[in-house]
Amino acid sequence: MRFAGRSTRQSLYVLARATPNVTTRLRHRFAFISTSLLGFFITAGAAHALSSEAATEQVRAKLLAEVADVQPGQTITLGVQQRIIPHWHTYWFNPGDSGLATKIKWELPQGASAGEIQWPIPSRFRLGPITNYGYENEVTLLTDIAVPADAKVGERFFIKATVDWLVCEEECIPQQVQLTLELPIAATSQGIAGDGAQWIAKARSRLPIASPWPVSVEYLADKIALRVDNAALQMDSIKDVWFYASQWGHTTHSAAQPRRLDGAATIIELEPGESPATAASPLQGILVIAEQSGDQVLTHGFIVGAPSDIPVAIEPSSLSLPLAVLLAFAGGLILNLMPCVFPVLSIKALSLLDHARKSPALARLQGIAYTVGVLTTFVVLAGVLLALRAGGAQIGWGFQFQSPLFVLLVAYLMFVVGLSLSGVFYIGGSIAGVGSSLAEKSGYAGSFFTGVLAVIVATPCTAPFMGAALGYALSQPPMSLFTVFIALGVGLAAPYLVLAWWPGLQRRLPKPGAWMERVKQFFAFPMYATAVWLLWVLAQQAGPDAVAAALSGMVAIAFAAWLYAGSRNAKPVPRQLSNALAVAAVVAALLVGSFGVKEQGGTRQVPLAVNAEHGWEPYTASRLASLQAQGAPVFLNMTAAWCITCLVNERVALRDVAVRDAFKDSGIAYLKGDWTQRDAAITALLNKFGRSGVPLYVFYPKGASSQPVVLPQILTPEIVLSIINPS
Repeated sequence: MRFAGRSTRQSLYVLARATPNVTTRLRHRFAFISTSLLGFFITAGAAHALSSEAATEQVRAKLLAEVADVQPGQTITLGVQQRIIPHWHTYWFNPGDSGLATKIKWELPQGASAGEIQWPIPSRFRLGPITNYGYENEVTLLTDIAVPADAKVGERFFIKATVDWLVCEEECIPQQVQLTLELPIAATSQGIAGDGAQWIAKARSRLPIASPWPVSVEYLADKIALRVDNAALQMDSIKDVWFYASQWGHTTHSAAQPRRLDGAATIIELEPGESPATAASPLQGILVIAEQSGDQVLTHGFIVGAPSDIPVAIEPSSLSLPLAVLLAFAGGLILNLMPCVFPVLSIKALSLLDHARKSPALARLQGIAYTVGVLTTFVVLAGVLLALRAGGAQIGWGFQFQSPLFVLLVAYLMFVVGLSLSGVFYIGGSIAGVGSSLAEKSGYAGSFFTGVLAVIVATPCTAPFMGAALGYALSQPPMSLFTVFIALGVGLAAPYLVLAWWPGLQRRLPKPGAWMERVKQFFAFPMYATAVWLLWVLAQQAGPDAVAAALSGMVAIAFAAWLYAGSRNAKPVPRQLSNALAVAAVVAALLVGSFGVKEQGGTRQVPLAVNAEHGWEPYTASRLASLQAQGAPVFLNMTAAWCITCLVNERVALRDVAVRDAFKDSGIAYLKGDWTQRDAAITALLNKFGRSGVPLYVFYPKGASSQPVVLPQILTPEIVLSIINPS
């Protein structure tokens, strides 16, 4: 049935046009609610008792469960689904200028409890100056239900929900239904999904998640400026951006929300409402972004202003600068033992043998040159990080490996170093050539660039103690950041520097001989292996065509090395011609490789799919929040294809049969996040745990209120098992 005479919305429309002042608008809003309630008692929709499904003329409602049975102490998720006929809608918890939010009253067995409604991303509906927030077609409102620990196995878990809503087109009708559901109480789950599992999973995907970008609010006299550190909101593919305030009156719901670019950020201007948000009553809500993707429009919702549901395990601010410097130095020392750095350091140690034999002073200068190369590179890296941070980018340790072009160039560099160690050609002279002053200058340059190389190949590795130190540094002013990075560089350079300045240690090294050349050639193979690994990373980022282009470039580089080495003793004209051809081959390699990456766009995202063999599923903030709400134990693995430490940990520990069996037996959900390319959501998660890069391993024990446990960055099966099964 409908309201007599003019519809409520039409009446409100006329009143709003005639009386724009604040007091009158508030009076009309209260009049609307009163009229709706009166209409409810006179013409309430039909109620259906003792059924999981009920229908009115406009809405069909159903009570859904994601499980077929419950266990004592378990938390389950139920959904109240509304299927709404075309052109009608129900309301969000802030309905906008008019309307009433849907309410659910639960009647549960003694000891059971119900959580708050989990509201999906809303839409907005306009009628003249009136703007409402709500849902059309279909919506499922989720609620978590806690089953009491003393629930008796073999009995039935009875659930009753009384659901009130207001459904509107041009007129509005308040309606009420009663929905019931019974689930058997079992000792253990039968593993059978409930008939609503699919709809509940779909509803979870529509829930807003924590904003992956920093968001700040400025309260001005005549507007509210919402600053989102993401310039991409101005791209042509973005069809709509709208901020839905959580509290009525904080913004004017019907006012336009213009946005403009401010450096690397987007400013969204909001008009204050009848009860404006202030610093004392801060703005909260959901930022909804509609993006064109092919023939589809994808809608994403991000929580703004509300506290995150992800607890912080290690706050960067809890460290002091001296402690961060100490941790960085220790991390740099350990970095020398990482598989990505050790071959480079070993190569340099071989050259030190010859330098120390010829001249101890020369060996010391070589050590200083190497250290200067390491420190210079770390200072440059810190400067780049500062520049990117000032531009609003979310960055971390190893961020440069998220660029396919950088991965390509480092793969080329590793291949060139391998060719040099194999004896195809020499960079900066051989080990034996240290007699003349010219060779000495070349040797210093070689030591300097060996330090540069050590830092470059170290960035895909993360050593213990580094994570907390770098997380602290990236949240501090420039001087502190530079100090921590220099301490990391000193730690990395310290072993070689000590060896260069300590004659007693030099005497303990093997005597130089022909074996040095063989060992040097042997170390070419780790360089080739590194190049192959980087090509695999490139495949994850930019696809097989980019790998084919990179391999073609390597053939050109090998040809250039062959030309250069073969013409060293030739006459001037043939040597110059060969060198010119070698340079042309190198240029061709760079062009072919970079073109191959560019063709793929350089931003190819390869989403992680559920991996049945290893038992993990892709990480999303909403999936983590859902599992936590259920009280399920969760293991997080934040990784990247270019992170050697991550790959080693997965192979050694996380794929261990005992670990996998323990995950399965304990019902641990294994979530894996891929940071191979830039992912703002993963970066935000890393920042919350005080980390600047991967790997990050976090275990959430069973229980909705359990506190996370952060694991070390170097894993063994014993470490993982001791955390997930402490007893």
